[in-house]
Amino acid sequence: AESVYTIAEFIRRQRGGAAVVMGALSPRTRNAQVGLYQSGEVDFLVATDAIGMGLNMDVGHVAFAASRKFDGNRNRDLTPAELAQIAGRAGRHMNDGTFGVTGDATPLDGDVVQQIENHRFDPLKRLQWRSTSLDYSSLANLNRCLAQSPDMPGFTKARAAGDVLALETLARDDAIAAMATSPQAIIRLWQVCQIPDYRNITSNDHASLLGSVFKFLMSDSAVIPADWLQQQLDYADKTEGDIDTLATRIAHIRTWTFVANRSGWLDNADIWRENTRAIEERLSDALHERLTQRFIDRRTSVLMRRLREKDDLMAEINTAGEILVEGEFVGRLDGFHFIPDDHAGGAQAKALRAASLKATAEKIAEKADEFVKSTDEQISIDTAGRISWQDQVIARLQAGTSILKPDIDIFAGQQLSGEKRECVRKRLADFVAAQIEKHLEPLVNLSTATDIEGLGRGIAFRLCEGLGVLKRDEVADDIKLLDQNLRKQLRKYGVRFGAFHIFCPVLLKPAAAKWT
Repeated sequence: AESVYTIAEFIRRQRGGAAVVMGALSPRTRNAQVGLYQSGEVDFLVATDAIGMGLNMDVGHVAFAASRKFDGNRNRDLTPAELAQIAGRAGRHMNDGTFGVTGDATPLDGDVVQQIENHRFDPLKRLQWRSTSLDYSSLANLNRCLAQSPDMPGFTKARAAGDVLALETLARDDAIAAMATSPQAIIRLWQVCQIPDYRNITSNDHASLLGSVFKFLMSDSAVIPADWLQQQLDYADKTEGDIDTLATRIAHIRTWTFVANRSGWLDNADIWRENTRAIEERLSDALHERLTQRFIDRRTSVLMRRLREKDDLMAEINTAGEILVEGEFVGRLDGFHFIPDDHAGGAQAKALRAASLKATAEKIAEKADEFVKSTDEQISIDTAGRISWQDQVIARLQAGTSILKPDIDIFAGQQLSGEKRECVRKRLADFVAAQIEKHLEPLVNLSTATDIEGLGRGIAFRLCEGLGVLKRDEVADDIKLLDQNLRKQLRKYGVRFGAFHIFCPVLLKPAAAKWT
């Protein structure tokens, strides 16, 4: 399971997610996971060799991450026939499928590849066999029959299965052996031993549970007590917990679903069958939800799928400035700048950016058109030179060719470019020029005056550079040389000569002070 989880999490980070199929999943959970793949919600499915049986899917390629398995007894290589059974999931109807290896898997031998492609395998030389002619006259005779070897060529004795191991363990229990003395009791014990070990616990623990069931069936009531069975169901009937916890509970309840379907083992068996089925369905749905939460990033998956399906993605901006592409949050607009979702990282962030690039560019262009049509009253500037529109900072003043002709730094990414960007820049330039003309009129007039001569022009330039305020001691020598005519020229443009400063009083008013 851990290797399946590792691969699924990697695919989630890289491509939005994967469905997961393992033998430990209930049929309901397994079918729900396959449904995610079949519906196109995810493009990948990570599975154990359980994928080789009972599932009909539209698979294009099977990639083996390993070619060895633990078969319950030992680790071994998958046979060519087993590999073919799994590889055969690829291809459907008239569409050919492909197969290969991925991850750390060893490349398949050329001979094995040919066998899979041609579907020609070495013939089976032996079949496993277990006697079906059982003697229930005593436990010893039953065990002897089950241990019997075949006397026919081409057959070999089957490895002891779980039911045989359980019988051997219970037969060594004196209390159980004392009850199993008649053929009817031995038949009942053998039936109990055939309860599957869905939980894959130790053989002794499983045998202990089977022993309890057998003792109940051999009691005077000859059925499993309702209160005891309810305790077993209550243990499993909880939908909180992680993936492994839920899978364990499903295995537990499947044991009791099997028991509930045995004739004569329970009073009101129909009700118990309904209860165990309902619990298994709830647990299966919860497990499907946990698998989906852990291994599928629905947002990235949805965006990437729809990006493949069509060129144009639907985008909208809500009142909070959040951008939704096909209903999925991808980021927000700060002015004309797109800020991707900061919770996405790595490949996920790249996927979101790819999916949202065109859609957000269109929305930014629409916003640029709206800004170009806005009035000066809808635009503002603060004392730090930041220009705002619709409560968002969209640009900032920076040093230009002169103090009265600042440059403008537009806060926008590459999605605002070309003609749209130039229109925004021109609108900002017009706004700044109008504000300077309105609030810094004395400086504008000083900078363009043609009737100020000599030292007066130098003083005017220094005043403009100081935004209307100049320390007198910095130009003391020049002031001494100013005659009354030059002083008169400067006063005409609103300049005043104070004891410590030369200044323009109009620029000390609040509206103008913001610009100085």
